[in-house]
Formats: sequence, structure tokens, C-alpha cells
Amino acid sequence: MKLKTIYGIATFLFMSTYLTGCGTIIQGPTQQVGISSSPTNATVSVNGELKGNTPLQTYLKRKDSHMVRIQLDGYEPFETNFIRGTSGWVWGNIVFGGLVGLAIDAMAGGMYKLSPEQINAEMRGAGAFRADREGDDIFITVVLEPKESWEKVGSLTPLK
Repeated sequence: MKLKTIYGIATFLFMSTYLTGCGTIIQGPTQQVGISSSPTNATVSVNGELKGNTPLQTYLKRKDSHMVRIQLDGYEPFETNFIRGTSGWVWGNIVFGGLVGLAIDAMAGGMYKLSPEQINAEMRGAGAFRADREGDDIFITVVLEPKESWEKVGSLTPLK
């Protein structure tokens, strides 16, 4: 009788470990992300909630995507997103945790990863315009009020 009890306890412990969410145990339901800006000391809001000033690190829930807004007086607001994607730990659940482990990670958020892990906002002065083009690496920046310390390398003339 004692042998059956020992086998029962061992089986219970094995199955409870086997059927848990791998990603939730390994990386947790939140992820630490970094947010910085140039210049520093810009105000950071995530999903409309004030988080502090740059540079900062904060924890965000893995199971949601998050909208980030960075603001600094005299500069255009910078907006971007932390996007939720599938973490590599989901494969560990499929192999070792089965459907129960996968369900636990999906509910807790352990099967997800936020991308990018860090945001660095290059703040543009108010009234600035910039156009980027991939391929030939053409960058155009138009500024309505140049700073005195800048070196003039060219100017635009209106078309007739």
C-alpha cells in the first residue's frame, strides 16, 4: 500500500511540473523594456499612462501590444509601439507542456515577447521635416528655423 502512495505522489509531482507553462515559469508575464531619447528627459507615456522621463526602464505585460508616446517641449512628439510576438518558449510548451502548458502561457502572457526590447527616440525640432528612402540611402531634412551653429551646405529654390 505504501508503494502505491509513493508512486501516486511521484506521478502527481511529475505531472504538475510537466503540465505547467514553460514560458511563464522561465520569463514571467512581464518584460523589462528600455526607453531613451535624444535629447534626454522627455516625458514617456505608455498606453496613455505616464511612466516617467527618459532614459527609463519599465515592465510591460507581454500579452498586450503597447503604444508609446515620447514628448519634449520644443520637439515633435514621437510615437511608436511595442508589438507582441510569439516567444521561442512556445515550442517548449508544445514539446514538454502539452495543451495545458500552452493554455497557461497564453493566459499569463509567457508565450509572448515584446519587440523591440528597447526604443531610442531621436527627437526632431518643431517644424522639421524628414523623408527617408531605403535603397540608395537618400535622406532629406527640411528645417524652417536653422540653428546658428549649423553649417549651410545648400538651399532650395522654388520651381517656376
